[in-house]
Amino acid sequence: MIQQLVILGATGDLTGRYLLPALGALRTAGHLDAGFGLTGVGREDWTDETFRAWAAEQLDRHAPGVPAEQRRAVVTAARYRRADVTDADALAVAIPRDEPVAAYLALPPSIFPATASALHAAGTAKGSTIVLEKPFGESLHDAVELNRLLSQLYEERSIYRVDHFVAMATVLNLLGVRLANRVLEPIWSSSHIERIDIIWDESLALEGRAGYYDGVGALKDMLQNHLLQLLCLVAMEPPISLGERDLRDRKVDVLRSIRPLTLDDAARRTRRARYSAGACVPAYVDEPGVDPAHHTETFAELLLEVDNWRWRGTVFRLRTAKAVRVNRHEIAVHFRAVPHLPFGEGVTAEPNVLRFGLEPETVSLHLTGTSTHADGLVPLTLAATPAPGALPPYGRLLLNVLKGDTALSIRADEAEESWRVVTPVLEAWAKDLVPLEEYPAGSEGPAPR
Repeated sequence: MIQQLVILGATGDLTGRYLLPALGALRTAGHLDAGFGLTGVGREDWTDETFRAWAAEQLDRHAPGVPAEQRRAVVTAARYRRADVTDADALAVAIPRDEPVAAYLALPPSIFPATASALHAAGTAKGSTIVLEKPFGESLHDAVELNRLLSQLYEERSIYRVDHFVAMATVLNLLGVRLANRVLEPIWSSSHIERIDIIWDESLALEGRAGYYDGVGALKDMLQNHLLQLLCLVAMEPPISLGERDLRDRKVDVLRSIRPLTLDDAARRTRRARYSAGACVPAYVDEPGVDPAHHTETFAELLLEVDNWRWRGTVFRLRTAKAVRVNRHEIAVHFRAVPHLPFGEGVTAEPNVLRFGLEPETVSLHLTGTSTHADGLVPLTLAATPAPGALPPYGRLLLNVLKGDTALSIRADEAEESWRVVTPVLEAWAKDLVPLEEYPAGSEGPAPR
């Protein structure tokens, strides 16, 4: 197990909000011992003491549930080196050289190639790994070029393309519900399932992230990676095992089966919008740091079809939105209506829905039954709250990285296939074939068509 984590771009939000709390969780669960070390690398003119004080503040803010002793252990194990992450000579001085390291690129995707090259030139001990945070490139062309470069520098087993959605407890529970229950598999197909919604709506607005978000938008930020990953796990064929090859092969099969969208398809089957002023939130275009000329969307929706034996005829709706009325983070499996109701004229029943709540973590099955207290049919809901995961998503991912388990890593071809799916959408939007709608902040989003 690797005992040295190096975070390149260590003073950013990703480190403070997610990586440091993940290390605290790993300490608490007994996965890290006294020999573990953390090196933060960044441009800021900080000392070890400055970095440790900042790390302690971040842990207090974002990981209050981690025992104080374990938070202190994470801070004590940390050191800081100032360096240009694209300068091989500077990295050679900053990074431990006498044992394997996991080098985590908590950086903008635009400098992944230069940083990966510098890191390789700097030299790391045998058994080291490189970890890239999504998005993997900024287009299909970028993804192909990045993968070509990485393959020249590192073995695929040493490359971790991480997407923390894949490690969420409820997402992993989805695999359990799908693959360990005989009652579902016979009906897990288009014969019985009409539509699957994969939704990530959030009430938060831009929250000061214009520097990143205005150059990316909802489609690249959420749909191209996170939500397509969830689609893969919902739609894939049962793998032989959950090992790295079997699981990732089945996910790639799904991406390759998604019907390519033409420009005309993109105009009919996608929507984009941005929020206007409302609910004490300024319009997106009035947020500090936003350039209205970018036409950046804060709402994106795609209707996709998977052209294979199991799913032909089922619609997969992927949607994400910012600054809407309520948070809605779920996968909703909508079953087809029964062919006949023998309960008399005028009696109706809503089709069954199986919902996987992602945050908070819930599973619910919406059925129909009868009641002695009411005439006709009544809705019935069977609900469960899974036990919380032992580790947060980033904790699970970091543990896999340190242990050398790549099952939850995104393989090179998987990253490229994800970009292939959304490229026609990006092209259609760039040509203004899909209007940029507006919806008031605090609303349900754009009005239904």
